Amino acid sequence: MVTLKKPPEIEKMKRAGAVVADVLNLMRDVIKPGIDTLSLDSAAEDLISRESASASFKGYRVRGIDTPFPGSICVSINDEVVHGIPSKDRFLEDGDIVSIDVGAMVEGYHGDAACTYPVGDSVSRERGLLMETTREALHIGMSQASPGHTLGDIGHAIEKWVLGRGCGIVRDYAGHGIGRKMHEAPQVPNHGKAGSGMVLRAGLTFCIEPMVMSGAEPVRSASNGWTVLTKDGSDAAHFEHTLLITADGVMILTPWE
Repeated sequence: MVTLKKPPEIEKMKRAGAVVADVLNLMRDVIKPGIDTLSLDSAAEDLISRESASASFKGYRVRGIDTPFPGSICVSINDEVVHGIPSKDRFLEDGDIVSIDVGAMVEGYHGDAACTYPVGDSVSRERGLLMETTREALHIGMSQASPGHTLGDIGHAIEKWVLGRGCGIVRDYAGHGIGRKMHEAPQVPNHGKAGSGMVLRAGLTFCIEPMVMSGAEPVRSASNGWTVLTKDGSDAAHFEHTLLITADGVMILTPWE
């Protein structure tokens, strides 16, 4: 069931979104060649705790996976699309790209966002273009997020842009509503037909999160049950914002930009 948020709920989501943005801005400073991904997770968890919030992802359970997610953030490198598990044995290398997805909860309400970062100074032109394409896809989707537009308008705009750049879209995963729960209705696909789907109304809070790959679209799951990778080994990027539909447009609740 889709719920429209009231002003007191929106204020809590703004606070949660600010924590998320702070974590993603911190990641920009600490990501470097040689760091292990568990250290990134620890830095994020420390910041979330200092800001009197809790990590939305840690201990998160989904049907079909026996173990809860162990990290405070998802750290997905190169061909990993989403849900990479932080590890003391996984190190970033110069030239990698790494996607950080983070959720935070304040007084029972969540914020959620993601960014993909270059590691070091040797990221290839192709990986740079993939990140640029994915980040612009987020902005293009957000440009369709206003009262009277539809979820199909958002997905269609993202899909048209991404395919036009010669990239593939992850179709098995999508954006989502958010609020008291980390994942609420409605589902927000990164593809669709213009004019179709739910009409957007003021008070709706949801996440747009294009997941884009440089190669073919099929994905596969790692043996840990959580991590999603491109099936052909091509690179992937991921950008996300939590958004609020207002009376005259859209407000970003996770202002990491």
